[in-house]
Order: sequence, then structure tokens, then C-alpha cells
Amino acid sequence: MPEMPEVDALVGFLRERCVGAVVADIELASFAVLKTFDPPVSAYTGLAVTGVSRHGKFIDIEVDGLHLVIHLAKAGWIRWSDQLADKRLKMGNGPIAMRLRLDAGDGPHLGFDLTEAGTRKGLAVYTVRDPQEVPGIAALGPDPLAEGFELRPLLARKIQVKRLLRDQKIIAGIGNAYSDEILHAARLSPFAIAEQLDDDEVARLESAVHDVLTEAMAASAGKPASELKDSKRARMRVHGRAGETCDVCGDTIAEVVFADSSLQYCPTCQTGGKPLKNRSTSKFLK
Repeated sequence: MPEMPEVDALVGFLRERCVGAVVADIELASFAVLKTFDPPVSAYTGLAVTGVSRHGKFIDIEVDGLHLVIHLAKAGWIRWSDQLADKRLKMGNGPIAMRLRLDAGDGPHLGFDLTEAGTRKGLAVYTVRDPQEVPGIAALGPDPLAEGFELRPLLARKIQVKRLLRDQKIIAGIGNAYSDEILHAARLSPFAIAEQLDDDEVARLESAVHDVLTEAMAASAGKPASELKDSKRARMRVHGRAGETCDVCGDTIAEVVFADSSLQYCPTCQTGGKPLKNRSTSKFLK
């Protein structure tokens, strides 16, 4: 799932290529991906892209006062092309859900396909006049790298710290992968209860949130969309590395599998050497 660092890099990538270009067409290959109807996608045709920004894990393409907002969900991605095919998309069950076709002055050749892998469809596109009209954006918690962000007040909750980090209404932008990385850096169990953390544990978690995300943002910045997924995977120290060796202590990275998700952790670094129970019926927030 793309998280804040990758989405921020995608925003920079799109801003560089889209701003100033005119929307030639928005082609839909899936009715399900479009979550709104007013304004219609036809209203964007002929208008110039004036900005691209990020709200948590949402991409916001501003088009002369209108907004095309995209949430990539678990398996969505943006596939950029400097030379799109002339043939329009058709409705179907393929991986392409939408195409944004742009004209930078030499014809409607630039743009991107919005794709989604797998059978579980969570990709979402919103056409709105104000990004706050998107329910997920309106409900977002603070950005963890925003000036003045304070983690400590957000921890006064009787929930697992892993779940807290992933809850977009509490903190915006962190998902499954970076919450694993943050908790490993902070040397905390993902099942630790947030309100029960002592001062030292809170301080470690605050530092880890800042350091892990800052490093990831810097590593992702400037990379083309086609390289971001591989770059993210290569930087993970515990997430997605079950069975491998922890490069901090040498222990074997362990895993807990849930109904629709999983987490990875280092027993020595995070749980005092004790393996966590595999609570297969639990579910973390998306």
C-alpha cells in the first residue's frame, strides 16, 4: 500500500509533469472507482491543472478550482506515459480503472493510467470543488511531519500502538509498512497499549516517527513513479522480511498474520525475545 512517503513523491512527480497542462479527457474504465458525480468528469475537460498536493495518503489534483482526488488504497498505482495510446479506454475488468489525458500544447498525449491489481477493489476517485468534501480527508488526523505536530497527546487511548499509528483519524499518512518500521526503530511491541507507554517509550516512539518518515520522504523524493515501489521494499528493515535476519540484533524477524493483513517485528528488539501470539481474528484499521 502506498503510504505518505510514496504518495508525497508521486505528488512531486505529477506536479512537475501536470501543472500548466490542459485536461483533454478523463476516461473511465470502471464506474466503481468514481465515488462522486458532481461535478461530472466532463467538467474538467479544457481546464488547466493548477496544482498537485497531498492530504494524508490522498492525491489532490487541482484543475482550475475543481479537484480530482485519488486514494490508491491497497493495490492502486499511477502509471505515467509521455505518449498515451490514441484509443479511448473501454469499460471492463482489466487493471486500468481511469485515464487522465493531458495536453501540454502539442496534443493530448501526456497523462497517466490509474491501475489496481488484484480482485479486492479499494481504489477511489472523487470529483469535488473542495477536498474537504471527501469524507476521508475531512476526518484526517494531523500530519506527523507537519510543524507543531505532537504525538504524546494522541497516545491517551486504550488501543494497541500499531493500530493507533495506522488510524488515519488519529495520525494521517502512516500505513502497515511504516508502522512496522517505526515500532522496530522505537523498540516497541506492536501490541503495546498506547496509554500505558512510559516516558522513555513515548520519547523513543516520537523520535522513531519523525526519523523513519523523514528518511523515507528523502529517499523517495525525486524518484519516478515506476521506481517507488521497489525503492520502498528495499528500505524496509522488518516489514515484509519475515524469516530474515534483523540487521540490528541478528535475531530472526517474526510475523503475525491476520484475516486481511500481517505485521512483522523483531522479537529481540521489540518483545523481550518472546514471540507474539498469532491473533488471526484481529483486524487493524486501514
